[in-house]
Amino acid sequence: MHHAADPAEPVKPAGPAGPAGPANPAAPAKPAGPANPAGTERLPPFAALRAFEVFGRTGGVRRAGVLLGVDHTVVSRHLRTLEDWLGVPLIDRADGRMALNEAGRAYHARISAAMHDLLAATRDATAAGRGEGVRLWAVPGFATQWLSDQLALLERSDPGFAVELRPTDACANFAQFEADADIRYYGDDWPPQPGGPGLQALELARPPLMIVASPQFAATLNLAAPEDLLGAPLLHEEHHEQWRAWLAQNGVATGARALTGPLLWHAHLAIAAARQGRGLALANRYLVGQDLARGALVELAVPGTRPVAVGSYWFVARADRWTSPSIAALRAFLRRQAQER
Repeated sequence: MHHAADPAEPVKPAGPAGPAGPANPAAPAKPAGPANPAGTERLPPFAALRAFEVFGRTGGVRRAGVLLGVDHTVVSRHLRTLEDWLGVPLIDRADGRMALNEAGRAYHARISAAMHDLLAATRDATAAGRGEGVRLWAVPGFATQWLSDQLALLERSDPGFAVELRPTDACANFAQFEADADIRYYGDDWPPQPGGPGLQALELARPPLMIVASPQFAATLNLAAPEDLLGAPLLHEEHHEQWRAWLAQNGVATGARALTGPLLWHAHLAIAAARQGRGLALANRYLVGQDLARGALVELAVPGTRPVAVGSYWFVARADRWTSPSIAALRAFLRRQAQER
């Protein structure tokens, strides 16, 4: 009995030889191509990848659902879909709680970076590389005392250029796209150093450090030689290395000797303590230019010493975004402003 072909399953044309094979058995068969030719590899459903990235970042399906604007059950379904597609469990589900397992954490680290790459590329494309602005992290003292004024100048001269500035002592995690660029002060002889794998760095400025104190406190001191500083109340940031390096370049070897004075942990706190008459701070004009101009601080001249540079401010960004128009424009502007100082 003859059956009609199912219209949902079209019959493949038989060709001259019919469905059984080539008409000429002696003719060589055509070699089969690769299952996934270059550039055509299959990817998991994008909605599942997106849900997985947000879940891994927020740590919960309900929180992920809020950010994605969908019900948490939809997030759960996307996560199952991704695991089924990969054939690999990514999430531990025990006692009603969900958390990434080891494979999930490794996969999420790469997926998250890729997602942020897509976001960054889209932002550059849709804004012609300019209008969306730059997320900039910077060490707090530099950010508040100098950088903020420069960014205001940039925005006045180019109203379409916006910079989101975050003063922080934490270095940006570029692998997770926490920021587009980061500006930090790095000492010559102590870690960490600027840059790293996948990053590019530019020295913005190498300012000499001077000793500053309140005028009242400076008037009480009698420092006749560099060695006298070892007995003075020195104000430190998070470690003693800055003072050690400065003293060494002024001919004073400290060795393993403990230096006097408290740790203030932040440059702006050490400078504030100097204003309050608590001791002597090392600073540069990016940090204390305004204080010197209004007389809140004075530069302390100790016979036999001179201002010396022991580190630099560095502009750091991902190497693959280094030439992005917005990042390149910001970097060039700040470099120019720093050189004109």
